[in-house]
Amino acid sequence: MTAQNSNAPAAPQKSFAALRHPAFRFYFVVSALGMMADNIEHVISYWMMFEKFHSPALAGFAVVSHWLPFLLFSVYSGALADRFDPRRIIQLGLLCFITASVGWGYFFVTDTLEMWHAMVLLTLHGFAGVLWGPAGQLLIYDIVGRDNLQSAVRLSVSARMLGQLMGPAIGGALMLVFSPTHSIFVNALIYLPFMLWLWKAPFNRKHDETPKPVARGLADILPTIRQIAGNRTIVAMTLLAGGASLFIGNAYQAQMPEFAHDLGAGHADFTYSMLLAADAAGALVAGFVLESRGLLNAKPRTAFILAMLWCIAIGGFAASTSYPLAIALLFVAGFLQLAFNSMAQTLVQMEAPTAIRGRIIGLYNMSSLGLRAFAGVTVGLMGSLIGIHWSLALSALVLLAAIAVIAALTIRVR
Repeated sequence: MTAQNSNAPAAPQKSFAALRHPAFRFYFVVSALGMMADNIEHVISYWMMFEKFHSPALAGFAVVSHWLPFLLFSVYSGALADRFDPRRIIQLGLLCFITASVGWGYFFVTDTLEMWHAMVLLTLHGFAGVLWGPAGQLLIYDIVGRDNLQSAVRLSVSARMLGQLMGPAIGGALMLVFSPTHSIFVNALIYLPFMLWLWKAPFNRKHDETPKPVARGLADILPTIRQIAGNRTIVAMTLLAGGASLFIGNAYQAQMPEFAHDLGAGHADFTYSMLLAADAAGALVAGFVLESRGLLNAKPRTAFILAMLWCIAIGGFAASTSYPLAIALLFVAGFLQLAFNSMAQTLVQMEAPTAIRGRIIGLYNMSSLGLRAFAGVTVGLMGSLIGIHWSLALSALVLLAAIAVIAALTIRVR
């Protein structure tokens, strides 16, 4: 394999190119609803677990159970999407989401929730996300094709950000109107539009007879790594996404109460919520601004530069003592993170051979999402030793140096 495709001059991008496909417009809406329901479930289930158990260990398990399945099973999920209809793989993931919501509701109504019940439901929720991930990325490729792929990736990430922003607000409103016990059943219904749309969603590989390797679970990981070893672009983008997740990820969100306290916003009010939402808002704005102008075509060099600027913004936030400056830097960080992550994902999809595209996307997801399970060590555990400001700033500095090395090696080889 070579990296010649990414060397070709990129054609000028039309604004919101992917939205010119009617099917993608539906996908944008229903996937945003699905992600909103995902986050509503977090809001309700985390609150009820806290009320029931007051267990920091269970809260920690909730984080690990969310990301560890991505680390272990993303490649297998991608292999399944290669061999079978990705629409059905996504539906299976949505069925897991719905089952988890209904399961929470049953235990809330009967007041029989035990800790092991919660652990099972949290794990099921994590597997639901793994099934959706690679299959969803294959589906958007089938819908829009190669030429509009970057637009589709950016808008898909924007839909997820929209769901993440709306989820907590809608979840809180549902708990006020229906009570947490009944809100979780309402949440299960929010997945249904996505589930139903997928029955007849466009799919361009119905007659694809290209031989697909057999899915072998964890045994697929090493062969997939060997298959991408000769493609410098895929390797570089996978390392870039993995490094960002391992050293920083979203671990600083869990430390936000302490950052808020140090910035003079240590109460559970609007100022604290702004800190939590600032980077998601920046990412959402990035998706629409970049798409409205057709800016930043996918190139490895550009992805590296954006990622290094993201490190600087995160480091600046860690060092900031001003609340307005912290908000601004988080917003910029969210903008840059969407820009370089969507670019890296686009390049990986473009370079991946058709027969194993799902596996390679799964490997990319394993790196970009699965390694978040360990970001709590680099930011959180180290923060308990040297303080969270220093730990986040040091993590950003180490990542910046690592990206510079990867970029130098990749560009020199190319």
